[in-house]
Amino acid sequence: MSLSRRKLIRTAAAASSVLGGHASPQAGAIPKSSRAEFPKVEGLTREVAEFILHTGYSDLPADVVELGRKSILDGMGLALCGSVAETGPLSRAYVKALGLTGGASTILGSSMKTAARFAAFVNGVGIHADDYDDTQLAVAEDRVYGLLTHPTAPALSAALALAESRSLSGRELMTAYHVGVEVECKIAEAISPRHYDEGFHSTGTCGTIGAAAAAAKIIGLDLHQTLHAMGIAASEAAGLRENFGTMTKPLHAGRAAESGVVAAELAVLGWTAAEQILEAPRGFFRAAGGGYDPNAIVHKLGQPWTFRQPGISIKPYPSGSLTHPAMTEMTRLIRTHAIQAQQVERVDVGTNRNMPNALIHHQPKTGLEAKFSMEFCMAALLLYGKAGLTEFTSQVVNRREVQAMIARIHFGVNPVAEAAGYNKMTTILDIRLRDGRTISGRADFAKGSPAIPMTYQEVADKFRDCAAFAGWSREKANRVIDTVGRLETVSDIRTITALLAG
Repeated sequence: MSLSRRKLIRTAAAASSVLGGHASPQAGAIPKSSRAEFPKVEGLTREVAEFILHTGYSDLPADVVELGRKSILDGMGLALCGSVAETGPLSRAYVKALGLTGGASTILGSSMKTAARFAAFVNGVGIHADDYDDTQLAVAEDRVYGLLTHPTAPALSAALALAESRSLSGRELMTAYHVGVEVECKIAEAISPRHYDEGFHSTGTCGTIGAAAAAAKIIGLDLHQTLHAMGIAASEAAGLRENFGTMTKPLHAGRAAESGVVAAELAVLGWTAAEQILEAPRGFFRAAGGGYDPNAIVHKLGQPWTFRQPGISIKPYPSGSLTHPAMTEMTRLIRTHAIQAQQVERVDVGTNRNMPNALIHHQPKTGLEAKFSMEFCMAALLLYGKAGLTEFTSQVVNRREVQAMIARIHFGVNPVAEAAGYNKMTTILDIRLRDGRTISGRADFAKGSPAIPMTYQEVADKFRDCAAFAGWSREKANRVIDTVGRLETVSDIRTITALLAG
């Protein structure tokens, strides 16, 4: 029986004032000091499960389909360049050492096939390996805009691996992908900001539940099986931000995709789990966040779709998304004023206080650390006029001229950017030249965000660059681009996974 709308609205409203009202959970279950912080909203997990169960391709608005198409193409291209990242051969060697090659699901960018769970794992790692994948945006005042999840890596990796093993259609893949992304994003929007602020990596945590949603849709679980899959996935959800700038950050995305597949595959066999895992006093929202905002998720799944509002950003640079407004503006200033690296005496980059909390590597020594270094991103643009896959390498990071330029970049909190609020990525640049001039600029958003979106053709160009980085021909890349452009007409998803095999 469907959850009573009246009951949900009543309990959500009662709970919404401070990420939760004063209704206490079961007596004695939670220390008295924290009872008032946690909402009591019955049937929330069931509502999510019913959304997974009942959403079909016909429920996807046309604009959402087109936005998702860009992210699907983007994710596939990133799996290709990720296949030649350091984590690529290591991930494949791990699967090979398990003796699990020869399955039905393709490890993208290679000739290897394996069981769906391990293909999802390797492909999830690959999509996130270069930190070049799409980013869920947030607009709530207590969130950092552009800093929730990387939604495509877990959801697409899980859906694609299972769809291929079942010879499903492009429409079935797209439906499961959108369901997975929507569940992942709404859960990330709802959970208390403490979840991310205090160290959890939401791509690994919320991404696991999103991957399970996509997998449940592909497999065709019934309501109780879907509830159990979510319960299993929530117990598997993990990922810590201290690992940013290491190989373990993309491991989070790979494990999220794999765990989502495992959760759905266990559930269909009859494996049980708690059926109220999101809202329970000892469930996901309480344990992982300490609280959540019911109004961010109750009756919000697909209303509107996250792809439509607030949107999902596609990255123009292979670095942490919080660097991108500065990079967009720095690129503009360099071109407008013909700035040369030798002219630069000092650069001040100012943001709100939350952005340095994620961009933690101020003196990077590796390519992975550089992805979370505002200083390196500015230095690369000033020295080379670009910051792409070939720049984010340890060899480039440790060049003498790069380290010298990094020393001239000063990154910190700017009171104007702080006052602008966290519902944008306000970044202020002041470039002091040796001739005494100061060139200044400001950006609130980056290229690739909904405010300055990338077209399908621009994403296709990015796909070609990623494919070329992996050693692919332009002709082969164009065949994938064309096929994704008509993905809803593809009768067997193996048509496209064959094109993506190395």
